[in-house]
Amino acid sequence: MNRTLLAAIVLAAPLAAGAQVSALFKDADLALGEKLIAEHRCSACHMRRVGGDGSAIYRPQGRINNPGALRGMVEYCSTELNLSLFPEETAAIAAVLDRDHYRFGRK
Repeated sequence: MNRTLLAAIVLAAPLAAGAQVSALFKDADLALGEKLIAEHRCSACHMRRVGGDGSAIYRPQGRINNPGALRGMVEYCSTELNLSLFPEETAAIAAVLDRDHYRFGRK
């Protein structure tokens, strides 16, 4: 095995391990969630609401304290902003947020 390939495997291993999501989102399409978050400019809205880089909106100890509540909040945003997201799109976005911010799927 060449050194470049070995280095890529070693560097990617923590990313793969960190990509866990809650069982509620196990079949969610993470690539679709990432695309929708960018397309709907979720971060820009969060920055307007809470300031800074918008990440202060993610408070795992707050009222979003389980995967179902997270999915419900994504549904709320979809309704409020008239995004008309399909259920699988809502789950995809929530799965990305779980993976990147809430980490409900990790022990």
